[in-house]
Amino acid sequence: MLVDSIEIVFRREAGRVLGTLIRLIGDFELAQESLQEAFTAALEQWPQSGTPDNPRAWLIHVGRCKSIDRLRRTMLQRRTLLDLESEAQNELVRQASIADCDDEIGDDLLRLIFTCCHPALSLESQVALTLRAVCGLPTQAVARAFLISPETMAQRLVRTQRKIRLARIPYETPALAMLDERLDGVLAVIYLVFTEGYASSSGPLLMRAELADEAVRLARLLDSLLPARTAVQGLLALMLLHRARNPARATPEGDIILLEHQDRQLWDQSLIAEGLTLVDRALRVPGRPSGYAVQAAIAALHAQAKDYRDTDWPQIAALYAVLMRIQPTPVIELNHAVAVSMVDGPARGLQLIEALIARGELADYHLLPAVQAELLRRLGQHEQAHDRYHAALALAQLEPERRLIRNRLEQLTSSFP
Repeated sequence: MLVDSIEIVFRREAGRVLGTLIRLIGDFELAQESLQEAFTAALEQWPQSGTPDNPRAWLIHVGRCKSIDRLRRTMLQRRTLLDLESEAQNELVRQASIADCDDEIGDDLLRLIFTCCHPALSLESQVALTLRAVCGLPTQAVARAFLISPETMAQRLVRTQRKIRLARIPYETPALAMLDERLDGVLAVIYLVFTEGYASSSGPLLMRAELADEAVRLARLLDSLLPARTAVQGLLALMLLHRARNPARATPEGDIILLEHQDRQLWDQSLIAEGLTLVDRALRVPGRPSGYAVQAAIAALHAQAKDYRDTDWPQIAALYAVLMRIQPTPVIELNHAVAVSMVDGPARGLQLIEALIARGELADYHLLPAVQAELLRRLGQHEQAHDRYHAALALAQLEPERRLIRNRLEQLTSSFP
């Protein structure tokens, strides 16, 4: 259906169109409103007229015209209105250049990310706003990434946009000397975009390939803008090594195929080779490695194993121990417990998880009871595993994960005496 194709265009182009509209209009909130009106117009007109050859340029042009209408209605200063009208008249002439500018360092989408990642905003606000404004993720998905309620996230986004307006934060790529202070936020944004594309937080599909590919594209742009930054190289390597496994991660019906059962012949060897080169380069630089480089080294060990039984779990567990010192988070601690369980047995893994639970962390994170259930199953404690799988099912929002958990429950039930 054409409506579905328009929704695909929205998911693919919303961030780019918004970035260009902000550059041309000069107002973040007005650009967001104009973007929504442009897509509403597309829903009304494209079913009759057909999808234009250059949907992005069409949306930019219509969004610009909508902003001019808003400026007229609100009677802003005449000079601003005339400037906008003059540019709008030349918009069709510039459509080709707009469509071709994505690969330049001054890419509007990258500029928008740096604006959202301004140091005047908290790191969490930077990440949340960029996920919402640049990538078009619904507020619920952004909230899931932060493990907070959608209501809390909605309030945070409103406060962040208000602060941008009141602080007059400029829409620009900062000078080279100022880039590093924003790098952590930008990298966090790109990685969360990739994470949402690699394993969606909710909905019917395991993967949203367009988001994962967009994150890789942005990381490549950032690597060009900031060459030889180990954190950037490490993140790009990490994403490429994960992205390489996508062809083997799901059945044609969309069901999850766990790492131990994946057909490694389907993995993209060109992406793996590129990722291995990047992680080697990132780890060779003297000094403390970035957390992304260490995570990429873990992904590299998985990529280099000929099959699941050949996985170097002792080295993976050691790298997670290093990562916990660099980037101590409860999710990394949970991953460390899984790796330790593969080396020292499930009982030791459960001990580490119980310590995590005792601190009251990850209470709403479905993978915590799911990991507990798997370790209990390996120990033969099927009734306890059954309870933990039910807890994981109650928390899981992604339908393929829910199907996987239900399948585990069915297998477990059939093994009861």
